[in-house]
Amino acid sequence: MNMNYIKGKLKRIIFQNNDSGYVVALFRVKETNDPKLEELINKTITVTGIFTDLNLDVLVILYGTYEKNERFGMQYNVSRIEVPSLTTNDSIIEFLSSSFVNGCGVRTAKKIVDHFGEKTLEIIKENKDRLLEIDRMTPKRAEKIYASIINYNKSSDIILKLQKFGFSIEECSRIYNHFKDNLEAILGDDFYDIKEIIDFRKVDNIYVANFGDKTRVRINACLLESMLILSYASGDVYHYKDEISASLHKEFNISLSDEVLDEVLEDLNESGEIRIIERRIYLEKYYTEEENIAYNLKKIDSYEATKVDNIAEKLQNLESKLGIDYNTDQEKAIMTALNNNITIISGGPGTGKTTIINAITKLYIEENNLGPADIMESIALLAPTGRASKKLSTSTSLPAYTIHRYLKWYKDSNSFFYNEYNKTPHKLIIVDEVSMIDIDLFDALLKGISSNVKLILVGDINQLPSVGPGLILEDLINSEYFNYVPLNQIYRQSDNSYIPYLAKEIKNRELSEEFLSKKDDYSFIPAKKEQVKDVLEQIIKYSLEKGINEAKMQILAPMYKGENGIDNLNLILQKIYNPRSANKNEIIYGEVIYREGDKVLQTVNDLDKNVFNGDIGFIKSIDPKEIIIDFEGNKVTYQKKDLKQIKHAYAITIHKSQGSEFEHVIMPIVSNYYKMLYNKLIYTGVSRAKKSLTIIGDAMAFARAVNNNYSQNRKTTLKDKIIEVYNLKV
Repeated sequence: MNMNYIKGKLKRIIFQNNDSGYVVALFRVKETNDPKLEELINKTITVTGIFTDLNLDVLVILYGTYEKNERFGMQYNVSRIEVPSLTTNDSIIEFLSSSFVNGCGVRTAKKIVDHFGEKTLEIIKENKDRLLEIDRMTPKRAEKIYASIINYNKSSDIILKLQKFGFSIEECSRIYNHFKDNLEAILGDDFYDIKEIIDFRKVDNIYVANFGDKTRVRINACLLESMLILSYASGDVYHYKDEISASLHKEFNISLSDEVLDEVLEDLNESGEIRIIERRIYLEKYYTEEENIAYNLKKIDSYEATKVDNIAEKLQNLESKLGIDYNTDQEKAIMTALNNNITIISGGPGTGKTTIINAITKLYIEENNLGPADIMESIALLAPTGRASKKLSTSTSLPAYTIHRYLKWYKDSNSFFYNEYNKTPHKLIIVDEVSMIDIDLFDALLKGISSNVKLILVGDINQLPSVGPGLILEDLINSEYFNYVPLNQIYRQSDNSYIPYLAKEIKNRELSEEFLSKKDDYSFIPAKKEQVKDVLEQIIKYSLEKGINEAKMQILAPMYKGENGIDNLNLILQKIYNPRSANKNEIIYGEVIYREGDKVLQTVNDLDKNVFNGDIGFIKSIDPKEIIIDFEGNKVTYQKKDLKQIKHAYAITIHKSQGSEFEHVIMPIVSNYYKMLYNKLIYTGVSRAKKSLTIIGDAMAFARAVNNNYSQNRKTTLKDKIIEVYNLKV
């Protein structure tokens, strides 16, 4: 550790980020142990770093390095902060008379120190009434002085304690600022609550290092985390005891006897952390969310539905106006949606879901005589991802939002501005790509919208289910309590088009030999697994000659690792699409080189930056301090540490492609993907292609994948709860 320091006082804050604790400030140097910095003594310099509870004009010791910043000049970059112990009368007087201590000037400070000496602070902390021994001291002033000293010591002591536990100064700052009102409990039995802002594994490692690995506090926390891990791995809303026991051992090496496990589960059940119903064991939040969803759907359904008079005639007029001939399924979907409170519409590619959404919005606007301002107040078009919402907006010429943005998500607290106590005003809400929505998000959406609303849920029941737990679309349909319109008729793009038909064959697990034949929009190129990269390279180079660049082309694959995994494919594709150049800046993050011009993928939601998991953009510029990425006109600034949110996107997983459409898609399908080759995955990948689809690989592997109906039946009870709520006698 660098032991060089500067000692002095913070004089003025230039910049402060309240979330991270990062500060740029002016600092008056009083002393240093570094001969190279002696020229700074009695001068004011710029310091940067993570600070907590900033106190101006209080003596502090800063450890770090004095370096030149290309943009801002010389700065002292702080790695560690210490408050010097107040051991001399002069230092105590200086502290008491500083701006930090309320109610005490220099004269009063001298009186106090003259009376109590070097033990002044200890005496005051032990008994604030001792201050009344000072001449002309009032109880009110004594209380102010005492409170200032306690608050100052409290923050310093806690930060020091957290650092000794093993947290970095930045993590200490985040913990202190987040749990300010509950720090004593956090440093005790509620230690694992720190997982709200810091990765659970790190919190657990630090807990074990300081408190041991066999405490009941740890066992409870790790069991709950094991259930959460299980839910995200399987999509299950509840688990059985043996599954939880196995997960607890696998994830945290904790083995419990049946007797102890039963005792722990019963304690967590009584404390409200879990819910045990017969053999089913739920995290309390998932049990409650299923109940909320069922209850809120019933509330919406219970309102008297407004009807559109002469709807068939009005629909016919719209057909004439738009030059469209709706098929029977589409007509039924449009009329059902406009005449009922809850409608579910499901269909694969080419079945006209977008056409239906357009018709519903146009007829609703016409029926209610809505002007532009009224439309904004009355209609909301939503989707779970940024790309899906953009696609919806483009196709309808109306604003569309991610559900997170619509409900105004607060990242730090993982809560929403619109909730059960504060509802959105819209009367017609259409949600696209519903198969992607997990139980958390659907519960939040239903809480945030009015019960007096028309809710239209659009999706494709044959696509991959949500990444998070739940099986929302399927459970709603299978409950049989909601108006459900399946779309079966495919609209042919050309006489020799095949993509939507291939998707239907995959869905029905009835693959014809046509999948080996070349079509206007489809090709299957046989290749052994060791040939895939060479074939892919040839196709990409040929496509570039035809004017199809990386913005129009998307490679989709099932997994990251291996010879034909996404990580390796991205290395190859970067060399073709965006080779190294003297004119392009680069930055290395981990083992990955990011270059100006690179195609990249955002992997987490960031509402502040208006970017969402699955958004694809291009790196516009890189300099030592920041990286700017352009997401279809939204230019977002990242620091190097933020690159953990970014991956190359020349090739992406099929899971990440959900909710998106791409003009041209290439899918390698080979036997070394075998663990990930199953029907719903292949179907989802195929249905992402808009203009052309090329499959490279093994015909047998593709056929096996189509017939592999692996799609683990998720354990949910939403359907049962809907049936239960609808059968309640009110």
